[in-house]
Amino acid sequence: MKVIDFHAHIYPEKIAGKAVQAIGNFYHIDMSSRGTAGGLVENGEKIGVVKYIVHSTATKPSQVESINNFIISEISAEKRFVGFGTLHPDFPGTEAEVRRIREAGLRGIKLHPDFQAFQADAPGMDPVYDILAHYRMPVLFHAGDIRYDYSGPKRIARVLEKHPDLTVIAAHFGGYTQWDEAYEYLAGKDLWFDTSSTLWKLPVPDARRLMEKHGYERFLFGSDFPMWNHEKELARIGTLGLPEDKLEAVLFGNAAGFLASLGCGVV
Repeated sequence: MKVIDFHAHIYPEKIAGKAVQAIGNFYHIDMSSRGTAGGLVENGEKIGVVKYIVHSTATKPSQVESINNFIISEISAEKRFVGFGTLHPDFPGTEAEVRRIREAGLRGIKLHPDFQAFQADAPGMDPVYDILAHYRMPVLFHAGDIRYDYSGPKRIARVLEKHPDLTVIAAHFGGYTQWDEAYEYLAGKDLWFDTSSTLWKLPVPDARRLMEKHGYERFLFGSDFPMWNHEKELARIGTLGLPEDKLEAVLFGNAAGFLASLGCGVV
């Protein structure tokens, strides 16, 4: 079975080790992978990944252009990569940057409100979301974390209400460690969920309940590499006991259709 990984992080060789360690410290998780492009492909090939949506997050405005340039260079070097860029709430010239990276081949934006310390539904972000909607650039949100008040499902729901033309993917089943809120405020609405960094912690009955309410056709498989390896994440999906057609949709078909809507072919 072919697989599309819709949530993977990559970093330049010279900083990959430091970046991975910082993420591990943030989430109190032992990180075993280095987080390089080569490491991602080597890991994903073990389960038949044919496309990877790759991204990184700018924690300072000064990092936006350099990170976007890195992702642009990586999608040029590896045809299995689809790049999502980064923005920052305090970055000047958002529209010009979105236009630049879109013309360079990036297909969306990844935002991590917890890392970037902004509330997802802050009024100051409305112009950013309007720009993304105008240029048809989907936004992949890190969603949820009970430790913070930045990216919870309630805030993502407000973004949807204010920006109905914005295509939104809420990572981690709609809300990392806030899955009851994801069920209440997001499940069944017009957005996508990805599966990353969830099934190691969320009980199978609760995961199935969320999937049934939201719709299997709105779920995208994501590894969250280098936090987890692909073989373990595929095994965790297997514990859900999904019928073959729903499993194929989550692992490949849903993402293939999504990418086609962005003009991306899938080999």
